[in-house]
Amino acid sequence: MGTKEEIKARLNLADLIGEYVRLTPAGNGRFKGLCPFHKEKSPSFNVDINQGYYYCFGCKAGGDAFKFLMQVENLPFSDALQKLADRTGVKLDFSTTEKKQRDLFEINEMALTYFRQSLHKPEGHDALGYLYARGLTEESITQFELGYAPGGWDGLIKFCKLQGVHEAQLLQAGLLSEAPDTGRVYDRFRNRVMFPIRDYLGRLVGFGGRVLDDSKPKYLNTPETDIFKKSELLYGFNLARSLAQSTHEIVVVEGYMDVIAMHQWGFKQAVATLGTALTAEHGALLARQGIRTVKLMFDQDSAGQKATLAGLDQMLGSKFLISAHQVPSGKDPADALQHGDTDSIKMALFKGLTEVEFRIQHAMGQFDLSTTEGKRGFLQMLLPRMQNHDLIDEVAAKIRARVAEALEMDERKLAEWVESRAKRKTLSDVQVQGMVSQHTQEDRRELFMAQQILLDPTLLQKMDGNSPFRNKLVEEIIRVAREKPSREAILDHFRGRPEEKILLEFLFENPAAHIQAQHQDMVERLKDMQENGIVEAESLRTETQMKEEVARLKKQLLAADPTQQIQLLRQIGDLQKAIEAEKRGRMMRPKA
Repeated sequence: MGTKEEIKARLNLADLIGEYVRLTPAGNGRFKGLCPFHKEKSPSFNVDINQGYYYCFGCKAGGDAFKFLMQVENLPFSDALQKLADRTGVKLDFSTTEKKQRDLFEINEMALTYFRQSLHKPEGHDALGYLYARGLTEESITQFELGYAPGGWDGLIKFCKLQGVHEAQLLQAGLLSEAPDTGRVYDRFRNRVMFPIRDYLGRLVGFGGRVLDDSKPKYLNTPETDIFKKSELLYGFNLARSLAQSTHEIVVVEGYMDVIAMHQWGFKQAVATLGTALTAEHGALLARQGIRTVKLMFDQDSAGQKATLAGLDQMLGSKFLISAHQVPSGKDPADALQHGDTDSIKMALFKGLTEVEFRIQHAMGQFDLSTTEGKRGFLQMLLPRMQNHDLIDEVAAKIRARVAEALEMDERKLAEWVESRAKRKTLSDVQVQGMVSQHTQEDRRELFMAQQILLDPTLLQKMDGNSPFRNKLVEEIIRVAREKPSREAILDHFRGRPEEKILLEFLFENPAAHIQAQHQDMVERLKDMQENGIVEAESLRTETQMKEEVARLKKQLLAADPTQQIQLLRQIGDLQKAIEAEKRGRMMRPKA
């Protein structure tokens, strides 16, 4: 038994999920509750402890215990594995990924020691002067553990070598760069003020560095590593976390210096993204920490406006109260605070624009609403936020009302247009999941076969030969099941793909206990389906040909004279009778 399987065998999935969701028994080892991943009033979230999976019929979230913990706490797999191993008492082999990650944290701490020592040596004089010039106190420099990377090519390499750390390990940590032509390695950060970046748990995952001259890039971060994922990190959140959790509020600014200045001057809920807009991963992290209000304080230039919109877009459908804030002087927070302008920051945080106001003002500034083209652009820009992202979406309703007012439109007609566009937009999602509604009889038969094989892969061993499957998903399920006849192997094969949601829905549509009770009957039905498949396919081909002939004759009706029309109508009538006879013939064959 592998590590994952051992953890699952010891774990009660309902107990785990019950710590995050209030579950009520639903019989046969199943539980129901309100989904933790989207807003809902009626429970559509299901947990099956016999199968070891959860699934939401509302938002289609689903998976096993590892997937749940990764989703609900925004954890990488390695952290979810560690937490569940600790919970179940399963010992992990730290000779693999987990040990490598722990080593990376330690290597980063070693590098931080080097950078902090360098800041207070003669070579760090200019860097320290820069920090003082930006108005930072010694207390802030210490609190944020700021340092300096000297201008040489191998200072960090030599320092770490004395500690027994080799170049290969420094490369894995993202602390070195490698010349592509020669393979020579050298310090990645040189002549830069260094900002240590810790995750929300306080673990040192990487660094950001700012140049002291005009060289490019101005800012340089640790590259993506096993522990550094910038789309999941917020600078300063390890320090802001406690207060943010108690007030349920966070302030998102643009840069490292903005965060440090805000904290120095008493605004201790400030954090910053790492050169990106807010992401869905950031939203998940904040929600997990109990944050309810997110204040976006970006610059007033076009880049700042774009970052604000991107942040709003990534929070669509979230549970946050979001607002946009700008320093009245037009400066960034660090510059304003450096000049003692704390009142501007207080005013900006107090007088922010709601999401509705910001979006409307921004869109109005982009288009001339006196022209048809401008109105069209205005509508298209605001369309994504006019669509409901929950059963009750007050922001969407308010934006629709403001748009209708601005364009002097009937609000009811605008809502109908928005709804029609939403349906058109989600059509591709329906097609991807395909196969779950509006199927032909043969589609349903094939999907039924796939569902039973997923619930009990051993059924496949009772079938002989190959059926002529029309459905590609079913064909792939059968192929995987033949290679590895286990439900876990089938789900692992489709993990991360759109089809995974379909398979999880299959699991929860028909309880495993019910399937086992009808095991022998199911085997016979599957055999019948296989044997009838070829005859069924031939019948469908004949019916399709007749339908195509009917369509061709109907086109000729318009141009035909009265005598020809009578003949054509007779032919069409005969063909339609034949089509019905073909359908009845299929219905009389043994059904699965």
